Amino acid sequence: MESTSYNRYDSTVGAYYIENFGCRAAQADGSAIERQLASRGMRRVSAAIEAELVVLNTCTVTSAADQDARSAIRRVHRAHPEARILVTGCYAQRAPEEISALAGVSWVVGNSHKHCIGDIISGFPTTESKAFVPLSALNHRQNGGPVTANLAPQTYASDIFAHTELRSAPVFDGIERTRPNLKVQDGCDNRCSFCVIPYVRGHSRSLKAPEILREIEALEAAGYREVVISGINLGRWGRDFAAPKRFFELLETILKSTSIAKLRLSSVEPMDWTDDLIALMKSSSRIAKHAHIPLQSGSDRILRKMHRKYRPWHYRAKVETIRSAMPDAAIGADVMVGFPGETDALFEESRSFIAQLPFTYLHVFTYSPRPGTPAAEIREQVPIQVARERNRMLREIAAEKNLAFRGTFLGRTVEAITLKQGEEGQTEALTDNYLKLQIRGKHEPNRWMNASVDYVTEQGLLGDWATS
Repeated sequence: MESTSYNRYDSTVGAYYIENFGCRAAQADGSAIERQLASRGMRRVSAAIEAELVVLNTCTVTSAADQDARSAIRRVHRAHPEARILVTGCYAQRAPEEISALAGVSWVVGNSHKHCIGDIISGFPTTESKAFVPLSALNHRQNGGPVTANLAPQTYASDIFAHTELRSAPVFDGIERTRPNLKVQDGCDNRCSFCVIPYVRGHSRSLKAPEILREIEALEAAGYREVVISGINLGRWGRDFAAPKRFFELLETILKSTSIAKLRLSSVEPMDWTDDLIALMKSSSRIAKHAHIPLQSGSDRILRKMHRKYRPWHYRAKVETIRSAMPDAAIGADVMVGFPGETDALFEESRSFIAQLPFTYLHVFTYSPRPGTPAAEIREQVPIQVARERNRMLREIAAEKNLAFRGTFLGRTVEAITLKQGEEGQTEALTDNYLKLQIRGKHEPNRWMNASVDYVTEQGLLGDWATS
């Protein structure tokens, strides 16, 4: 018997809102989810209160990320109890039962099934989604339709390691107005002792070059001037193919086969900054001079306990090579403080190492034990107050380095992409080398411009459009 409209979600008239948490790869996943929903006639709205469906695309890299997701679920349900909430992403993959116990949740969809979200919310899961058995008794249905607010959540989460190919993760212009993310790689074959991500993302998998080119060509046709190439372990792109490829070869193919104005790389591990990649970035004006190189610690002992695959001297050599090749490049790093066993002396070793290198920014994180990871079992946990103080010290170093870097551009002309019109008749922009820039005057977004810098602000630079 046909279910009632109450029991079956009518996606042809549905309004949805999506909130993404975490890294650029997760943002790219959010864009792919948007495309699924749009293809089913759903329309995006700008606030959760306006939506029939609220999608929360979660992160689980720290306990704080988990808490952010739970808080968002509670906030949405409290403000808009009629909304159906779908929780997906890494937290949904890691702890689906935990999420399904929260009030207001209608669907929990792990990374294993998020490419089926459009079918799941429409009430017609694909043959493939049925092939992965949803978790036990959490999957209640009524007349074949989706779960309703008075039933337990439907949960779709299964073995992420069963996936051997990367599902196409196309971008969608509903989220990114000027700098869309294109995820070309997912998963990770490293086993850093602190990291839960390989367990919720699976093995390293690469998107094939023809699919990547089609996505970039579509973005270019839509008017985009910069595409951020992202992945969980981006530098490993192509290694899983039958005939393995290297990441720099993909970039060469994109540059040769498309005319997109600018490519920006998200994060590439130290061992994947090969001479070929550095030389290509140096030689091409179409690759942003921006190198993000995860460090985690400057202490050799801590790096070994983390199971990282490089030593501090290897890392230093990569950074110095990049700085020598591109004196004006942004060079940033992820750094963790408070890893188990990080004594005052080992932290000082890391702090000193960081202070000596030509970083232009840092992303500093406080260690958070993740269930099931080896580091969570180490007894030498660092008191949270000590870790927070170390975090503050490194952020101060980062601020000093960024200020000094910005100061080198006074009186110079920089290349930047406009983002949006800001306050006081200015336009927000981002330079090729990852500095915030305010350009005087109102300029349309998504436009590469040259600007003359005449002032260093609290957070970035201020300048005028360079007409010549």
